Amino acid sequence: MEYRKLGNTNLELSVITFGAWAAGGWMWGGSERKDAVKAIQDSFTAGVTSIDTAPIYGQGHSEEIVGEAIKGIPRDQVQILTKFGMRWDLAKGDLAMHSTNNAGEAIDIYKYAGRDSIIKECEDSLKRLGTDFIDLYQIHWPDKTTPIEETMEAVSRLIEQGKVRYAGVCNYSAEQMAEAENTISLASNQVPYSMVKRDIEKNVIPYCLENHKGILAYSPLERGLLTGKMKPGHAFAPGDHRANLYFFKDENIARVDEFLSSIQPIAEDKKATIGQLVLRWTIDQPGITIALAGARNAEQALQNAAAAQLSLSTEENQLITDKLNQLVLLK
Repeated sequence: MEYRKLGNTNLELSVITFGAWAAGGWMWGGSERKDAVKAIQDSFTAGVTSIDTAPIYGQGHSEEIVGEAIKGIPRDQVQILTKFGMRWDLAKGDLAMHSTNNAGEAIDIYKYAGRDSIIKECEDSLKRLGTDFIDLYQIHWPDKTTPIEETMEAVSRLIEQGKVRYAGVCNYSAEQMAEAENTISLASNQVPYSMVKRDIEKNVIPYCLENHKGILAYSPLERGLLTGKMKPGHAFAPGDHRANLYFFKDENIARVDEFLSSIQPIAEDKKATIGQLVLRWTIDQPGITIALAGARNAEQALQNAAAAQLSLSTEENQLITDKLNQLVLLK
């Protein structure tokens, strides 16, 4: 496994970090707890020491799974990344979405990052995770109803109390990061980045490179689209959020499949899967510190971890990028 320092911090993360959204079941059509626990544990054995979760993933379920999985592992050998600012149990802030929980019950989710809410969320996360501190505490989404200064002051207090080591943000623009920096020193920004979603290359990556901030790329496999296993006509399980996303229209799946077939020879030459090749390309891109890769079972987790062992030459990286630039998806 390869490890990289996050921004200007002393926190070193595995370049493939375990993304625990799917493990929590929510919006992914269900997940077996024992399989998710084993996936995290086997992943750790393979060198994936960093785990990213959030309270909203299964409304606490994902954090509980992470807490169960890391029991017995020396705390200084694992890096726990979690989030705050999405409440399903408090109708306050900016309504984010109507959804259902894992039991199929209707819930409303709010983006809210007020001072008192953050303090409560942190305590709840610490209990679910079974730990005394969180390595990286990240606001999940911008909250337009709360001043950034108030949010970051609350996180600063948690850092002073030793409950949080470093502050991060998710889904922030470069301008929002700059505003947050007036109050706190940010370690990173967690943002969506994949071969078919490269918006951050315009502003966020240049800002992070210039200001020495880490970038945690989430959904690098675009929720399974870039694994090479998805074909037109794919049937999604009930409750799977992907069914309504434009990426998964049959025409787009077909176009992506054609692109992936064109780079298949590179993967075969390295005795790797397409998914592993995609992950390696992602962490090779300028400014990207690590890639979050989700898994609901040990087999998927170990395949993701093995991507770190691949090596791509400058020419191979450029060849993939050139082919990628010819790919156009329909919205």
